[in-house]
Amino acid sequence: MVKMIKWVTKLPETEIDTNEYKPFIKNEWFRKHYMWFVYALMFLILIPVSLLTTSMNSIPFLFRLGLILPVFLIHEILHILVVFKIGDIYLMHSGIFFWLHSDAHMSKIHFWIFMTLPFLVLTIFPLIIKIFYKGTFVPYLDYIAWINAIMASSDILNSMLILIKPYNSVFYHGYYKC
Repeated sequence: MVKMIKWVTKLPETEIDTNEYKPFIKNEWFRKHYMWFVYALMFLILIPVSLLTTSMNSIPFLFRLGLILPVFLIHEILHILVVFKIGDIYLMHSGIFFWLHSDAHMSKIHFWIFMTLPFLVLTIFPLIIKIFYKGTFVPYLDYIAWINAIMASSDILNSMLILIKPYNSVFYHGYYKC
C-alpha cells in the first residue's frame, strides 16, 4: 500500500522508547555539530573541482545551472522510491537544505540503500560509465556526478555511520535498536 508524502515544517511528535532505541549518532558533540561535518565535506568536494580546469568548464554556465534542478529531483525521487511503500514520507526544508524523513522502521540494509541509492546512481554510476565512454557527454557525466556528490554529502556521512552499526539493527526516526 502506498503511503502519504507530506510537506511539513516540523516532524510530528513520536514516542520512542529510549530504553530500547539508541540515538543514531551517540556522541552528543558530534550530533550537535553534524552539519559542520556535512559543510566541510561539501567544501572539500566543491572547491578543488571548481578551481581546476576540467571538462565541465566546456558546458555553458546557464546549462550547468539548469542541470542542478533535475539532478536534485532525481536524487530525491530515488530516496522516495526506496521507502514509499513502507511508511509515510515527510519533506522538510531549511534555507537551501532539504530533508526527507520516513516513519518506516528500516533494517540496516534497507536504511543503507535508502541513504546511498542516489549517490550510487547519480555519482558512482556516471563515473563508471565515463571509464568506458569517451564521447561528447563526458563533461555532463562529470558535472552530474559532481553536483550530486555535493548534494549527497549528508547521505555519504550517514552511509558510513550506518555501516558501523550492528548487522541486525533497525532504524527509526534518528534512532536504532539491535
